[in-house]
Amino acid sequence: MDIDTENDYFLTDCVECGGKIISIQEKGEIVCGQCGLVISERIVDTSHSGKRAFTKQEKERRERTGSPISILLPDLGLSTIIPKENIKNPDLKRAAKWNSRMTWDKRNMLIATTELKRIAGNLNLPDHVKKAAIRLYIDAFKKKLLRGRSINGMVAACLYFACREKKIPRTLQEILDETSVDAKDVRRCYRTLIKELNLKAPSTDPISLIPRYIAELGLDTEDEKATIKILNIYTSKFSTSGKDPKGLCAGALYLASKIRGKRVSQKDIAVLVGVTEVTLRSRYKDLVKKLNVKT
Repeated sequence: MDIDTENDYFLTDCVECGGKIISIQEKGEIVCGQCGLVISERIVDTSHSGKRAFTKQEKERRERTGSPISILLPDLGLSTIIPKENIKNPDLKRAAKWNSRMTWDKRNMLIATTELKRIAGNLNLPDHVKKAAIRLYIDAFKKKLLRGRSINGMVAACLYFACREKKIPRTLQEILDETSVDAKDVRRCYRTLIKELNLKAPSTDPISLIPRYIAELGLDTEDEKATIKILNIYTSKFSTSGKDPKGLCAGALYLASKIRGKRVSQKDIAVLVGVTEVTLRSRYKDLVKKLNVKT
């Protein structure tokens, strides 16, 4: 029987037997006290809506128990721990001992989430990026892609993909600087994720990297605007497929500094961005030629 849930709060008698209506806040249900008919369920809890509490009774009614469920916790924070301090029965002690032992699946997720939160914390990444990365890692674990690959390498690859997917300006080198895994292993894990999970590799927008490089080079906002303008014109007219975004950033930064008469060396830009001076000069010459800029 379908009942209008918007009017359930205003009912005083049961629509079936005419009995008295009872509200059970613990379960979020409205039921009939006589026949047991569930009139409404999953009611929004308004008693914990964040209102201020002044009396002792109000404080007790608004108490919350436990932390919120999060995918960043290995077991979603729902694990059961049997305390062993006050157990005297030897059989119960044995059960508590075995209960404290983790399976390989849980141990793997514990190592992965700890490493992911450490890297993300050092890079100041937001929570939605961390959650996207751990979901990707869980998919990889279920597909058994961890065989023959390191946990930390797969975590770094998942975090890098999440950064690119969420348009967060973080390069692979920045993630590699925070982990002890070899760059080849991380790149191999990244290619495996793309291939086995049928993911579309998102491209990094070089313009999103410019503000940070400008600040670290000590340049002003006009230099930033000039660099962004160069990249906007270049990306709108020519394809950037196969070109490293960091190389384009380095070339555009050097070109903008030359146009505005700022004395910034190629070595300083190359070291900051994380490319070689050869790559910087190659991208710089390409920008000058295709944009027909006189320096």
